[in-house]
Amino acid sequence: MLLVLTQYTVTGQNFHTRSNRALKYYDQGKRDYDLLYYDRAEASLKQAIAEDSRFYEAHLVLGQLYSDTGDWEKAVTHYRAAVAIDSLFFIPALYSLGRAELRTGRYFEAATHLEAFVKQPGVNTRLRSEAEKMLASCRFALSFPASLFGAEPVSAGDSVNTVLDEYWPSVTGDGQQLIFTREVKRAAGYGRDYGRDRQEDFYVSRWTSGAYWGTARNAGAPLNTAGNEGAQSISSDGRYMFFTACDRNDGQGRCDIYYSANDGTRWSPGTNLGPPVNTTYWESQPSISPNGRMLFFVSNRPGGLGGMDIWYSLLGSDGRWGKPVNPGKAINTAGDEFSPFIYFNGRTLYFSSNGRESFGGHDIYVTRMNPDSTWTAPENLGPPVNTPSDETGLVIESSGKRAYFSSIRDKNKGKDIYYLDLPEQVRPEQVLYFKGNVIDKASGQPLAAKYELTDLTRGVDVITSVTDSRGEFFVCLPQGSSYGLNVTATGYMIYSENFDFAEGYTSAEPYRKTVPLNRVRKGEIMRMYNVFYDTDSWELLGSSMPELSQLLEFLEVNHAVVIEIGGHTDSDGSDEHNQRLSERRAESVKQYLIKRGIDGDRIYSHGYGETEPVADNITPAGKRLNRRTEITILSEGTTK
Repeated sequence: MLLVLTQYTVTGQNFHTRSNRALKYYDQGKRDYDLLYYDRAEASLKQAIAEDSRFYEAHLVLGQLYSDTGDWEKAVTHYRAAVAIDSLFFIPALYSLGRAELRTGRYFEAATHLEAFVKQPGVNTRLRSEAEKMLASCRFALSFPASLFGAEPVSAGDSVNTVLDEYWPSVTGDGQQLIFTREVKRAAGYGRDYGRDRQEDFYVSRWTSGAYWGTARNAGAPLNTAGNEGAQSISSDGRYMFFTACDRNDGQGRCDIYYSANDGTRWSPGTNLGPPVNTTYWESQPSISPNGRMLFFVSNRPGGLGGMDIWYSLLGSDGRWGKPVNPGKAINTAGDEFSPFIYFNGRTLYFSSNGRESFGGHDIYVTRMNPDSTWTAPENLGPPVNTPSDETGLVIESSGKRAYFSSIRDKNKGKDIYYLDLPEQVRPEQVLYFKGNVIDKASGQPLAAKYELTDLTRGVDVITSVTDSRGEFFVCLPQGSSYGLNVTATGYMIYSENFDFAEGYTSAEPYRKTVPLNRVRKGEIMRMYNVFYDTDSWELLGSSMPELSQLLEFLEVNHAVVIEIGGHTDSDGSDEHNQRLSERRAESVKQYLIKRGIDGDRIYSHGYGETEPVADNITPAGKRLNRRTEITILSEGTTK
């Protein structure tokens, strides 16, 4: 917190000036400062200094005024002037000078003055503690080469930035859509926000073929209202968002978290998430994980470690958000934590904090989720991302290369959106994306369908969701894993595939897949490529469960269908061995279904060994395709 002005008050008439005119201006400036009339106070205090350039107290109050308003360069000027006049007359002036120098990146000078402050006898305990924390930040900043501080961010362009304030950028996984918050003039007659004449709305810009952001458009009603909407988190496919709205009639507290979905033409009205995410306290700045099951946000509710903490809630199988969890000291501090951003891999979290070693104000840190759901020690991203100013609201493209954030670089234009290409050493892993479209195989018409992706390498579900009305879906996927894909639609056969997502794809050239679905008919075959067994075993592996659950659901919905489960192997091993193995594997799937309530009279099993290959038996890829379970429709049924 800033020093209160009373700590600067000098008792009696022992001022560092003999000029009555300077004292008159000083008294007026001090009164205006106390009443928060900063412009008038600044003018009077500057006149006092014009009358007497060595007026210590006027420099001191003016330095505090500029600290209050965030003009740290001018604060340094006047604190330095005061200390040069009388370095030990008011010891906290050394503290204030060191703090202002820290906020302007003068780390060596700041350390010098802060060290001088803590060495003085009788120093206020709280200020000593704060000074020691700032000293640690100075030493931390000085450990980095000065050359790293030179990179300049690039403006997102005049099609995005205006003379108004733009901030809180969000970028979709394919990097084609930028959604941000803009402060615009408030509609006449709307006065719920304490008399302010500005409100926050969402704007949308799209990446053009000319490699620049197109003209931003207002996201429109009913998403935008006459009130404030901001601090949004867009899903990786751009189809839904979580955002903050304040002072609404359905609010739980001052600011709450809301949800909106896009039907392809417009955004739906915001829906309040309600308890337990929202409370009578302050909830804001949501960030949704790529699979839509983990929501991070900021709150000052009880149970935290500081003023503002980062919390998260998990989406249950019933579609309800669970009781929020505070990750504790792994992420939060006694200071304030803001602007969480969960990266597209679902495991890397970026956030802003002023409670750790920093380069001056709020810095951006990164932590990674361990397999046991704990978090690694947060790391400061360092320069050029972090500067002596406050860094908040940073997001990173799925390529891991480019970071977007908001900053004030030109006071005449206010807050604008910028981007910066991150140094190699601080880039997150590149995340690629998978675009699919589902069609009716016979007609070629798009189908709305349910899809499920499983990370077979890590043994975790990536996402279970539905396509849009055009049958399209979009998923961000980390490299280096094998994935299982299942697609289902009412009245259609299950589509199954697995693929490696390692090399050969980029963010510019994603993995694309057209998924053709066959209607349920006698003689149709479903190849189940995500049913797995140990080598030379017929015991089902846990990684088979997502696909077997889909098969179970298919038989429950198509309640009269009769099927044959066919087991197939590659050509490794003898014919007799492969025949027995395929029979036992087919029988394992049959017994799985029977144990879960499917009538055994509807299921036949048969082993085909290596007799019906669908690919070569030479390459690993060919052998993998031949090792499969096939479901053949023996008799049609009706759909519930």
